[in-house]
Amino acid sequence: MRNKGRSRSYAVAASGQWTDEEEGRRRLPAGEVHAWEPGRNETVCGLSLSRSRLIRFAGVTWTDTFPESGGAADRVQRQCPRCASVAGRRGSDARPAWHRTNPRP
Repeated sequence: MRNKGRSRSYAVAASGQWTDEEEGRRRLPAGEVHAWEPGRNETVCGLSLSRSRLIRFAGVTWTDTFPESGGAADRVQRQCPRCASVAGRRGSDARPAWHRTNPRP
């Protein structure tokens, strides 16, 4: 059962990285990005971080990888659709607008 009161924040794991010289040599994600919960060894869609050779970016949030965010999305080529369905396509506002209040027995 899902905990309604707890809001999850997702970090990013990516297939590549690049260094932004303008922001003081900050590492940023590149290539394909996945949502990742810090403290876990797999992405939200179930890929193992080490076996998939994904690089962790604990300081970059999932919403920063959207092109309209202006954040760390400069070199992101693709967002994992399975991760996007769980973590949200536009951030926290992308969660389903409905919920079952009175389920059948």
